[in-house]
Amino acid sequence: MTNYPCIDQLLPHDKPMILIDRALDIQQDTIHCQVEISASNPFFNSDSQTIPAYVGIEFMAQSVAAWSGYHAMQRNEEPPIGFLLGSRRYASDIDMFAQGQLLDIYAEKMMEDNGMAVFKAHIELEQQQIASCQLNVYVPSPEKLQEMKIRSQQ
Repeated sequence: MTNYPCIDQLLPHDKPMILIDRALDIQQDTIHCQVEISASNPFFNSDSQTIPAYVGIEFMAQSVAAWSGYHAMQRNEEPPIGFLLGSRRYASDIDMFAQGQLLDIYAEKMMEDNGMAVFKAHIELEQQQIASCQLNVYVPSPEKLQEMKIRSQQ
């Protein structure tokens, strides 16, 4: 098993918005990450000791971002800024993730073209799939990102 960089090195995020804990396996088209549900998550409800299951979409999206960041690092580049354009067919067998649960997040690239990509992803708890979806993402070129920044300031 390879030792991968800390998740904060793979994601272009700052705490507290880094929601996943670690990357366990990264291949050419796949990634396996983990998160332990805890009170440090900004979506944690201290009354119920849970996180809503819809946050699973972001767990999966951040896993995809970590995949992208890792491959950028392999090219001696910084982890790129990417955009979650949407998710399709999010399904969850549960309503909440409970404190202390260790979730395994898997994502696989299905297609990629011109900065756009589609990943299928799912979350497992104790080796049972509990949530899944398809993610549509976009990583603009540095030039396109600069153009987007300029337009947003106008």
